[in-house]
Amino acid sequence: MTAIITGDIANSRKLKTKAWLDRLKDLLATKGDNPHDWEIYRGDQFQLEIGNPEDVLLTALEIKAALKAVGVDLRMSIGIGDTQHRAAKISESNGTAYIRSGETFEMLKKLKTNLAINTGNTAFDRELNLMLQLAMTIADGWLAQSAEYVVTAIGNPNLSQEELGQKLGINQAAVSRRHKRAQFDLMMDVDAYFRDKIKTL
Repeated sequence: MTAIITGDIANSRKLKTKAWLDRLKDLLATKGDNPHDWEIYRGDQFQLEIGNPEDVLLTALEIKAALKAVGVDLRMSIGIGDTQHRAAKISESNGTAYIRSGETFEMLKKLKTNLAINTGNTAFDRELNLMLQLAMTIADGWLAQSAEYVVTAIGNPNLSQEELGQKLGINQAAVSRRHKRAQFDLMMDVDAYFRDKIKTL
């Protein structure tokens, strides 16, 4: 079982590509090799494979935060399933994970959300997508400072707030404020719940 994230940049034609492209590339490069594990195509769309499906929601939140930190928003779909063919390029690979991710991506506007999942289990997906829709009402509202805190905290899970502050160049009190504004604890609770649920598939 594997997980595929398909995403695109919202209103990309109105944005300076440099503002978000380098940030996205740098983050995706920490998740695997290009173009085997991830690829950016058509200018503003991307695909990423996550070998352990338990990690896919946290990865999606990390990508969301990294781009919100530079004032850019995006839409993402998660497909979970199998891989029937691994090509040199992820965009040429296929399997149920890829199909589900692509189909759900096409439904995002209709679903009126920026993040949705498709596992092939209707009851499971309904529950998780309701939870993700609620989580996105928070994440969609992250301001740049809160988003930068989120991406730093996710990338450095073992650091204290004081140590995160040193990385961000702010004091511990400011870190605490950003932590609360981002509702980071709630986001991590959602991720923990997701990890438990995905094991039951």
